[in-house]
Amino acid sequence: MNAWKAFQEANKDRFLQELLDLLRIPSVSAKSEHNGDMQACAKVVAKSLTDAGAQVATIYETEGHPIVYGAIIVDPSFPTVLVYGHYDVQPADPLELWKSGPFDPTIIDGKIFARGACDDKGQFYMHVKALEMMTKTNTMCTNIKFVIEGEEEIGSPNLATFVKANKELLKADVILISDTAMISMDTPSIDIGVRGLSYIEIEVTGPNRDLHSGVYGGAVANPITILSKMIAACHDENNHITIPGFYDDVIESTASERAKMAEAPFDENDFKQDLGIANVWGEKGYSTNERTGIRPTLEVNGIWGGYIGEGAKTVLPSKAFAKISCRLVPNQSATIITEKVLNYFKSIAPDNVTITAFEHHGGEPYSTPIDSHEYQSAAKAIAKTFGKEPIPVRGGGSIPICSLFEQELGLKIVFMGFGLDSDNLHSPNEKYDIVNFYKGIETIPYFHQFFAEKK
Repeated sequence: MNAWKAFQEANKDRFLQELLDLLRIPSVSAKSEHNGDMQACAKVVAKSLTDAGAQVATIYETEGHPIVYGAIIVDPSFPTVLVYGHYDVQPADPLELWKSGPFDPTIIDGKIFARGACDDKGQFYMHVKALEMMTKTNTMCTNIKFVIEGEEEIGSPNLATFVKANKELLKADVILISDTAMISMDTPSIDIGVRGLSYIEIEVTGPNRDLHSGVYGGAVANPITILSKMIAACHDENNHITIPGFYDDVIESTASERAKMAEAPFDENDFKQDLGIANVWGEKGYSTNERTGIRPTLEVNGIWGGYIGEGAKTVLPSKAFAKISCRLVPNQSATIITEKVLNYFKSIAPDNVTITAFEHHGGEPYSTPIDSHEYQSAAKAIAKTFGKEPIPVRGGGSIPICSLFEQELGLKIVFMGFGLDSDNLHSPNEKYDIVNFYKGIETIPYFHQFFAEKK
């Protein structure tokens, strides 16, 4: 629609500056020192919704960080779209690896470098600006509600309580989420599913205090050594996960499904070069794209213990720790897998150490049928602005709240992300292309237009 394009062109510089201001707020949900920043960010998000034309913009306090709800009901007979996003971001550590300040957004070669640029401030803010574009041009064809939370990066511990208590408030016809990626701007794609998540922490304790490694080494079990052996035992020589029952509920993809996935353009040499690795790694018998889409995984996210300061200290540590996450595929249960993983580590621990293992958070896998009106509306919107049909793909990441939304609200979810896998999510130098940001704002109104059309 020409009115949308004209409005965006006239206001694109302001749109960008508003996003940069949002990115300057260090809304790190995992660190209590940023609690004030979380409150400040929620207020900015609420104001941005009001400024964009929302009739309601309310901050709901939770036992953790606030949830921002916004809504504009144009006509009760119109379908209602519920937009979900999150304003919290991952910790920026290690800071020394950033080329610019993580909360000092810097534009280099048309890319915004900042924590949260893509995940998820840049992406949910596209919806805010798309709302403004539609309200200011008097072209609203759906009712729109927003749920922008502040705890996605820590597992959304309070979102379920909010959703269950506000089912009528959140009543809608579809949920739209932009927290995923495309293959590329030349090859647009839509995630038709995300993997589930099981995240645990393990503590291994040996002696009751740190010991002199010369006096006691060789006679007392070293917790770091024991923990390392336990972690190594989680994969066999084919990089297959050895935890009993881990694959019991996995539905194997058919040959035709795998052939369809293989149609997506992928250059393994470019992949390796981008990551600076000599070769790929993973479960034998599957391609790289299959390993990150249709197969479950177990990864060590952090491991520590003993002396890690400057210089040398000959110590045999008392404790060792690790954080481990499993990505799950449809039909696996996060609850069941978490129990299996916890029990496995406890069962293989030798009697010369004690082990404590507990769950941090988890979430169920989710998939969207490609023959649904919801998906087809997104596909038509992307085809409209990109000039080519999007490829359906399976996403490797996790959005733990998806199954919660479907269970409690009875709604299907459409993933319409505009990030790229190379955007360094959760890593130093996270980025988001300005072109992608603008393309998202351009495309989103077409989703509303096509979704409002009769099925």
